[in-house]
Amino acid sequence: MSLLAQDSSRTIPDTRGFAGGIAALAAGRLYALQNPFPLDGRVSAYPASARGFSVANGYLLTEPDAAMLIDTGFGKDEPAIRAQIESLIAPGLPLSMFPLRLNEFMSINNVESFAGHFNVETCYTSNIDAALWFDFGAKAEGRDILKSMKVTAVTRADTIALGKGGRFIDVMQAPIRLIATRWLYDRTTRTLFSSDMFTHVWRDGAAGPWVVDATDNDSTAPAAVRSFMLNTRYWWLEGAPTDSIRRGIAKVFDAYDIETIAPGYGCILRGRAVVERHYKMLDEFLKACDKSRMASRYVFRDEER
Repeated sequence: MSLLAQDSSRTIPDTRGFAGGIAALAAGRLYALQNPFPLDGRVSAYPASARGFSVANGYLLTEPDAAMLIDTGFGKDEPAIRAQIESLIAPGLPLSMFPLRLNEFMSINNVESFAGHFNVETCYTSNIDAALWFDFGAKAEGRDILKSMKVTAVTRADTIALGKGGRFIDVMQAPIRLIATRWLYDRTTRTLFSSDMFTHVWRDGAAGPWVVDATDNDSTAPAAVRSFMLNTRYWWLEGAPTDSIRRGIAKVFDAYDIETIAPGYGCILRGRAVVERHYKMLDEFLKACDKSRMASRYVFRDEER
Protein backbone atom coordinates (compact mmCIF):
# COMPACT_ATOMS: atom_id res chain seq x y z
CA MET A 1 0.00 0.00 0.00
CA SER A 2 1.33 3.45 -0.89
CA LEU A 3 2.26 5.82 1.88
CA LEU A 4 0.48 9.16 1.70
CA ALA A 5 1.82 12.71 1.71
CA GLN A 6 -0.33 15.72 2.52
CA ASP A 7 -0.51 18.70 0.13
CA SER A 8 -2.49 21.42 1.93
CA SER A 9 -5.97 20.76 0.47
CA ARG A 10 -5.69 17.23 -0.86
CA THR A 11 -4.17 13.84 -0.14
CA ILE A 12 -1.67 12.62 -2.71
CA PRO A 13 0.35 9.41 -3.05
CA ASP A 14 3.97 9.32 -2.04
CA THR A 15 6.30 7.82 -4.66
CA ARG A 16 7.45 4.98 -2.41
CA GLY A 17 5.73 1.86 -3.69
CA PHE A 18 3.84 3.93 -6.25
CA ALA A 19 2.05 1.76 -8.82
CA GLY A 20 0.44 4.24 -11.21
CA GLY A 21 -1.88 7.23 -11.13
CA ILE A 22 -0.59 10.49 -9.66
CA ALA A 23 2.91 10.55 -8.17
CA ALA A 24 3.83 13.62 -6.14
CA LEU A 25 7.44 14.35 -7.08
CA ALA A 26 7.31 17.71 -5.25
CA ALA A 27 4.11 18.38 -3.32
CA GLY A 28 2.31 21.44 -4.64
CA ARG A 29 4.88 21.83 -7.42
CA LEU A 30 5.30 18.75 -9.62
CA TYR A 31 3.19 15.66 -10.26
CA ALA A 32 3.70 12.71 -12.61
CA LEU A 33 0.53 11.50 -14.32
CA GLN A 34 1.29 7.86 -15.04
CA ASN A 35 -0.65 5.25 -17.01
CA PRO A 36 0.87 1.76 -17.49
CA PHE A 37 0.78 -0.21 -20.75
CA PRO A 38 1.85 -3.80 -21.57
CA LEU A 39 5.01 -4.68 -23.47
CA ASP A 40 4.04 -7.47 -25.84
CA GLY A 41 6.17 -6.83 -28.92
CA ARG A 42 3.90 -4.18 -30.43
CA VAL A 43 5.38 -1.09 -28.76
CA SER A 44 8.10 0.30 -31.03
CA ALA A 45 9.67 2.34 -28.22
CA TYR A 46 10.85 -0.95 -26.65
CA PRO A 47 12.75 -3.97 -27.98
CA ALA A 48 10.48 -6.49 -29.68
CA SER A 49 11.44 -9.11 -27.12
CA ALA A 50 10.65 -6.91 -24.10
CA ARG A 51 7.92 -8.30 -21.87
CA GLY A 52 6.28 -6.79 -18.84
CA PHE A 53 4.95 -3.28 -18.47
CA SER A 54 6.02 0.30 -18.94
CA VAL A 55 4.26 3.56 -18.18
CA ALA A 56 3.37 6.68 -20.16
CA ASN A 57 4.28 9.80 -18.21
CA GLY A 58 2.74 13.24 -18.35
CA TYR A 59 3.90 15.90 -15.91
CA LEU A 60 1.84 18.64 -14.25
CA LEU A 61 3.78 21.61 -12.89
CA THR A 62 1.63 23.66 -10.54
CA GLU A 63 1.70 27.16 -9.08
CA PRO A 64 -1.11 29.00 -7.25
CA ASP A 65 -1.84 31.08 -10.36
CA ALA A 66 -0.89 28.74 -13.23
CA ALA A 67 -0.06 25.19 -14.28
CA MET A 68 1.79 23.49 -17.12
CA LEU A 69 1.20 20.04 -18.61
CA ILE A 70 4.25 18.41 -20.21
CA ASP A 71 3.06 15.82 -22.77
CA THR A 72 -0.62 14.92 -23.00
CA GLY A 73 -0.60 11.10 -23.14
CA PHE A 74 -2.22 8.47 -25.33
CA GLY A 75 -5.79 9.02 -26.50
CA LYS A 76 -6.88 5.82 -24.78
CA ASP A 77 -5.89 7.35 -21.43
CA GLU A 78 -7.60 10.72 -22.01
CA PRO A 79 -10.42 10.24 -19.44
CA ALA A 80 -7.95 9.12 -16.77
CA ILE A 81 -5.47 11.93 -17.45
CA ARG A 82 -8.24 14.53 -17.56
CA ALA A 83 -9.46 13.33 -14.15
CA GLN A 84 -5.91 13.40 -12.79
CA ILE A 85 -5.48 17.02 -13.87
CA GLU A 86 -8.89 18.01 -12.48
CA SER A 87 -7.93 16.56 -9.09
CA LEU A 88 -4.81 18.72 -8.91
CA ILE A 89 -5.80 22.18 -10.19
CA ALA A 90 -8.71 24.48 -9.49
CA PRO A 91 -11.39 24.87 -12.19
CA GLY A 92 -10.48 27.68 -14.56
CA LEU A 93 -6.83 27.86 -13.53
CA PRO A 94 -4.73 28.95 -16.53
CA LEU A 95 -3.07 25.86 -17.99
CA SER A 96 -0.31 25.75 -20.59
CA MET A 97 0.74 22.63 -22.50
CA PHE A 98 4.13 21.61 -23.82
CA PRO A 99 4.24 18.44 -25.97
CA LEU A 100 7.95 17.66 -26.24
CA ARG A 101 7.74 15.42 -29.35
CA LEU A 102 5.55 16.83 -32.10
CA ASN A 103 5.26 13.56 -34.05
CA GLU A 104 4.58 11.13 -31.18
CA PHE A 105 1.06 10.11 -30.16
CA MET A 106 2.23 9.65 -26.56
CA SER A 107 3.13 13.33 -26.48
CA ILE A 108 0.42 15.08 -28.53
CA ASN A 109 -2.66 12.84 -28.69
CA ASN A 110 -4.79 14.79 -26.19
CA VAL A 111 -3.86 18.39 -27.02
CA GLU A 112 -7.16 19.06 -28.77
CA SER A 113 -9.27 17.43 -26.07
CA PHE A 114 -7.60 19.31 -23.23
CA ALA A 115 -7.69 22.60 -25.16
CA GLY A 116 -11.45 22.20 -25.36
CA HIS A 117 -11.88 21.18 -21.72
CA PHE A 118 -9.43 23.29 -19.67
CA ASN A 119 -8.60 27.00 -19.57
CA VAL A 120 -5.58 26.56 -21.85
CA GLU A 121 -3.59 29.77 -21.90
CA THR A 122 -1.07 28.66 -24.52
CA CYS A 123 0.54 25.63 -26.14
CA TYR A 124 4.31 25.77 -26.39
CA THR A 125 5.77 24.17 -29.50
CA SER A 126 8.69 24.49 -31.89
CA ASN A 127 6.24 24.72 -34.79
CA ILE A 128 3.59 27.41 -34.97
CA ASP A 129 1.03 25.52 -37.12
CA ALA A 130 -0.36 23.49 -34.20
CA ALA A 131 -3.77 22.91 -35.80
CA LEU A 132 -2.09 20.71 -38.41
CA TRP A 133 -0.21 18.61 -35.83
CA PHE A 134 -2.83 18.03 -33.14
CA ASP A 135 -6.06 17.38 -35.06
CA PHE A 136 -6.96 13.91 -33.74
CA GLY A 137 -10.49 14.60 -32.53
CA ALA A 138 -13.62 13.21 -34.13
CA LYS A 139 -15.66 16.28 -33.23
CA ALA A 140 -16.50 18.69 -36.02
CA GLU A 141 -15.31 21.64 -33.95
CA GLY A 142 -11.92 20.09 -33.25
CA ARG A 143 -10.05 22.11 -35.85
CA ASP A 144 -11.77 25.29 -34.66
CA ILE A 145 -10.61 24.61 -31.10
CA LEU A 146 -7.04 24.23 -32.29
CA LYS A 147 -7.17 27.29 -34.52
CA SER A 148 -8.38 29.42 -31.63
CA MET A 149 -5.77 28.03 -29.21
CA LYS A 150 -2.86 30.38 -28.61
CA VAL A 151 0.44 28.84 -29.71
CA THR A 152 3.78 30.11 -28.41
CA ALA A 153 6.83 29.12 -30.43
CA VAL A 154 9.97 28.35 -28.45
CA THR A 155 13.52 28.38 -29.72
CA ARG A 156 16.25 25.79 -29.23
CA ALA A 157 17.37 27.65 -26.10
CA ASP A 158 14.60 29.48 -24.29
CA THR A 159 13.11 30.19 -20.86
CA ILE A 160 9.45 29.99 -19.81
CA ALA A 161 8.01 31.73 -16.75
CA LEU A 162 5.32 29.66 -15.01
CA GLY A 163 3.01 31.95 -13.09
CA LYS A 164 4.07 35.22 -11.51
CA GLY A 165 6.00 33.80 -8.58
CA GLY A 166 9.43 33.55 -10.20
CA ARG A 167 9.37 29.93 -11.36
CA PHE A 168 11.31 29.36 -14.58
CA ILE A 169 11.56 26.42 -16.97
CA ASP A 170 14.58 26.19 -19.26
CA VAL A 171 13.98 24.90 -22.80
CA MET A 172 16.70 23.21 -24.84
CA GLN A 173 16.98 21.19 -28.02
CA ALA A 174 17.52 17.58 -27.05
CA PRO A 175 21.24 16.81 -27.51
CA ILE A 176 20.35 13.27 -28.60
CA ARG A 177 17.21 12.77 -30.66
CA LEU A 178 15.67 10.99 -33.62
CA ILE A 179 12.90 13.52 -34.28
CA ALA A 180 12.36 17.17 -33.34
CA THR A 181 12.48 17.03 -29.55
CA ARG A 182 12.83 19.45 -26.65
CA TRP A 183 14.17 18.81 -23.17
CA LEU A 184 13.06 20.98 -20.24
CA TYR A 185 14.64 21.77 -16.89
CA ASP A 186 12.56 22.97 -13.94
CA ARG A 187 14.80 25.06 -11.70
CA THR A 188 12.40 24.85 -8.76
CA THR A 189 12.30 21.04 -8.47
CA ARG A 190 15.68 20.38 -10.16
CA THR A 191 13.98 18.08 -12.65
CA LEU A 192 15.14 17.29 -16.19
CA PHE A 193 12.29 16.29 -18.51
CA SER A 194 14.16 14.05 -20.94
CA SER A 195 11.37 13.03 -23.34
CA ASP A 196 12.42 9.81 -25.15
CA MET A 197 15.81 9.47 -23.43
CA PHE A 198 16.47 7.63 -20.12
CA THR A 199 13.39 5.51 -20.86
CA HIS A 200 15.20 2.19 -20.41
CA VAL A 201 13.73 0.97 -17.08
CA TRP A 202 10.50 -1.01 -17.15
CA ARG A 203 8.87 -3.52 -14.80
CA ASP A 204 7.59 -7.08 -14.78
CA GLY A 205 4.09 -6.14 -13.65
CA ALA A 206 1.55 -3.37 -14.15
CA ALA A 207 1.85 -2.38 -10.49
CA GLY A 208 5.35 -0.96 -11.04
CA PRO A 209 6.73 0.72 -9.00
CA TRP A 210 7.38 3.50 -11.53
CA VAL A 211 9.91 5.57 -9.59
CA VAL A 212 13.50 4.40 -9.13
CA ASP A 213 15.19 5.97 -6.11
CA ALA A 214 17.90 5.11 -3.59
CA THR A 215 15.60 2.67 -1.79
CA ASP A 216 14.89 0.72 -4.97
CA ASN A 217 16.88 -2.42 -5.75
CA ASP A 218 17.79 -1.12 -9.19
CA SER A 219 19.53 -3.91 -11.08
CA THR A 220 19.86 -2.02 -14.38
CA ALA A 221 23.27 -2.89 -15.83
CA PRO A 222 25.31 -1.22 -18.59
CA ALA A 223 24.59 -4.20 -20.86
CA ALA A 224 20.87 -3.60 -20.44
CA VAL A 225 21.22 0.06 -21.40
CA ARG A 226 23.24 -0.91 -24.48
CA SER A 227 20.68 -3.53 -25.52
CA PHE A 228 17.79 -1.12 -25.02
CA MET A 229 19.40 1.65 -27.06
CA LEU A 230 20.48 -0.55 -29.97
CA ASN A 231 17.17 -2.41 -30.15
CA THR A 232 14.93 0.65 -30.28
CA ARG A 233 14.94 3.97 -32.12
CA TYR A 234 18.62 4.55 -31.39
CA TRP A 235 19.83 1.46 -33.27
CA TRP A 236 21.89 3.75 -35.57
CA LEU A 237 24.26 4.90 -32.82
CA GLU A 238 26.65 1.99 -33.37
CA GLY A 239 29.44 3.52 -35.48
CA ALA A 240 27.97 7.04 -35.40
CA PRO A 241 29.92 10.18 -34.36
CA THR A 242 28.77 9.85 -30.77
CA ASP A 243 31.55 11.89 -29.17
CA SER A 244 29.75 15.07 -30.20
CA ILE A 245 26.49 13.70 -28.75
CA ARG A 246 28.29 12.91 -25.49
CA ARG A 247 29.54 16.48 -25.29
CA GLY A 248 26.03 17.80 -25.81
CA ILE A 249 24.58 15.65 -23.04
CA ALA A 250 27.50 16.43 -20.72
CA LYS A 251 26.89 20.14 -21.25
CA VAL A 252 23.34 19.70 -19.92
CA PHE A 253 24.43 17.71 -16.87
CA ASP A 254 27.24 20.18 -16.14
CA ALA A 255 24.95 23.21 -16.45
CA TYR A 256 22.05 21.99 -14.31
CA ASP A 257 21.72 20.55 -10.83
CA ILE A 258 19.62 17.49 -11.71
CA GLU A 259 17.97 15.59 -8.88
CA THR A 260 15.29 13.87 -10.98
CA ILE A 261 15.20 12.61 -14.58
CA ALA A 262 11.58 12.55 -15.76
CA PRO A 263 11.28 10.67 -19.08
CA GLY A 264 8.24 10.62 -21.35
CA TYR A 265 7.82 6.90 -20.68
CA GLY A 266 9.44 4.35 -18.41
CA CYS A 267 10.47 4.68 -14.79
CA ILE A 268 11.35 8.07 -13.30
CA LEU A 269 14.92 8.25 -11.98
CA ARG A 270 15.08 10.10 -8.69
CA GLY A 271 17.96 11.16 -6.47
CA ARG A 272 21.44 12.42 -7.35
CA ALA A 273 23.09 9.00 -6.99
CA VAL A 274 20.51 7.32 -9.23
CA VAL A 275 20.71 10.12 -11.80
CA GLU A 276 24.51 9.99 -11.87
CA ARG A 277 24.57 6.20 -12.26
CA HIS A 278 22.18 6.15 -15.21
CA TYR A 279 23.89 9.11 -16.87
CA LYS A 280 27.26 7.35 -16.62
CA MET A 281 25.84 4.13 -18.09
CA LEU A 282 24.46 6.08 -21.06
CA ASP A 283 27.73 7.95 -21.50
CA GLU A 284 29.79 4.76 -21.46
CA PHE A 285 27.49 3.22 -24.05
CA LEU A 286 27.84 6.25 -26.32
CA LYS A 287 31.61 6.27 -25.85
CA ALA A 288 31.85 2.62 -26.93
CA CYS A 289 29.70 3.27 -30.00
CA ASP A 290 31.71 6.13 -31.47
CA LYS A 291 32.84 5.70 -35.07
CA SER A 292 36.47 5.80 -33.89
CA ARG A 293 35.85 2.57 -31.96
CA MET A 294 33.14 0.75 -33.88
CA ALA A 295 32.10 0.37 -37.51
CA SER A 296 28.53 1.09 -38.57
CA ARG A 297 26.57 -1.57 -40.42
CA TYR A 298 23.10 -2.32 -41.70
CA VAL A 299 20.84 -3.77 -39.03
CA PHE A 300 18.00 -6.02 -40.09
CA ARG A 301 14.57 -5.27 -38.67
CA ASP A 302 14.32 -8.29 -36.38
CA GLU A 303 17.95 -8.35 -35.27
CA GLU A 304 18.57 -7.65 -31.61
CA ARG A 305 21.95 -6.76 -30.17
